[in-house]
Amino acid sequence: MTSASPRWRKSTRSANEGNCVEVADNLPGVVLVRDSKDRSGPTLSFTPGAWRTLITALRSGQPD
Repeated sequence: MTSASPRWRKSTRSANEGNCVEVADNLPGVVLVRDSKDRSGPTLSFTPGAWRTLITALRSGQPD
């Protein structure tokens, strides 16, 4: 059995203004999100389905 590590990437919407998030979506069953300025700080965890729902809502401009 292999233990995978998160492979972090910067959001494509992040600018060079320090307002960046990083996403790790290479792990089975989980999508991780963190603040790129505080890499050792808290990490949000989403199921892949919840992540898709969030991204879809953000892209469509839905408030909820």
